[in-house]
Amino acid sequence: MLLWSGTDSWRAEAVQLELGEDRLSATGTQLGIDPLPYRVDYELETGARWVTRRLHLTAAGEGWIRRLELGSDGSGNWQATSSSEGEVALPPPGGDLTAVSGALDCDLAYSPLTNLMPVRRHHLHRQPGTVDFLMAWVSLPDLAVHLSPQRYQHLNSNESGSRVRYTSTDSGYQADLQLDLAGLVINYPDLATRVSPAAEPFSG
Repeated sequence: MLLWSGTDSWRAEAVQLELGEDRLSATGTQLGIDPLPYRVDYELETGARWVTRRLHLTAAGEGWIRRLELGSDGSGNWQATSSSEGEVALPPPGGDLTAVSGALDCDLAYSPLTNLMPVRRHHLHRQPGTVDFLMAWVSLPDLAVHLSPQRYQHLNSNESGSRVRYTSTDSGYQADLQLDLAGLVINYPDLATRVSPAAEPFSG
């Protein structure tokens, strides 16, 4: 069980995670207040090499609920079904999935969990390297799907974990992520910090 607390806004995320040698299965809940109070429940599964196979989400707030079922064949081809009930001033869920063709990973907004997959696939928590990715980024709480080009760069590591630099290559935004030995986020500057289980501070 992993717990993160938002540092840029009031937000909390709890994830029950099962890690294999090259894949994961996760069930999580994110609570937030920006741009309006919401709860998002999700299920995430990857196949081999940490490649996303499915992401199922339900977002809800006062008087509204919406769902998104996002799936991939593991080779960059995506499909989705979505639904919404109630009136809320948010963009519609889903979107044009041809825009994310070729992406191997989903990326869930505000969630430190989905940084794990690209890092683990290329061992960036353990060894030098810089790799560019295309992500199927799901914004919250609207559940719209967007293309997000990203770069991950190993900075340094020691016996307690590592630092990996995240860059959004279309906006230029950067953040140096503190990771534990498994590649899971301990601290994501100006976004979230892990509150359970406790992890050793990185001193590299």
